[in-house]
Amino acid sequence: MTQHYIQPRRFEMPIHRAVAWLSRHGLGLFGSAELSVPGRSSGALRRVPVNPLSLDGGSYLVSARGNAQWVRNLRAAGGGQLRKGRRTRPFTAAELPEGEEKAAVLRAYLGRWGWEVGAFFDGVTATSPDAELARIAAMHPVFRITTT
Repeated sequence: MTQHYIQPRRFEMPIHRAVAWLSRHGLGLFGSAELSVPGRSSGALRRVPVNPLSLDGGSYLVSARGNAQWVRNLRAAGGGQLRKGRRTRPFTAAELPEGEEKAAVLRAYLGRWGWEVGAFFDGVTATSPDAELARIAAMHPVFRITTT
C-alpha cells in the first residue's frame, strides 16, 4: 500500500464544497455523489464529493488523489454512505488488490472522468498501455462497493 497523496490546493476547496453541496441537494455534477464515512478517531461522519463508477454490474470508488483521509477512514470503517439528493445508500467496501480488475476499473474511470482527474494520474490515460496502468495502480486505491 502506497502513501502517495496529492493534497487539494487552496483554490480547490471551495469547488469541492460546492460540488458536495450540489450532490447533497440532488444536483450531482456528471454523476458525482457525496461520500460519508465515519472518522477513524472521532467516529464523526466525514463528507467528501466522489465520482462513483458503475462497471460490468459493479460499483466502485477510486481515489484519484491517492491515500486520502476518506480512503483511510473507509478502510477502517469497511463501509459508508453515498448521497445524491434525498437518496442515501449505505454500502460496504472492499479494496481491490493490484491486478486485472483494478486496472480495468482505473481504465474505465479515466475514460469517464479523465478530463477532471487526469492531472493526478501521472500522464496515464484511458488509452495508455496496460504496463502504464499497472505502474500507477498502487498509487490509486480502488474500492468495490456493495449497497446494503
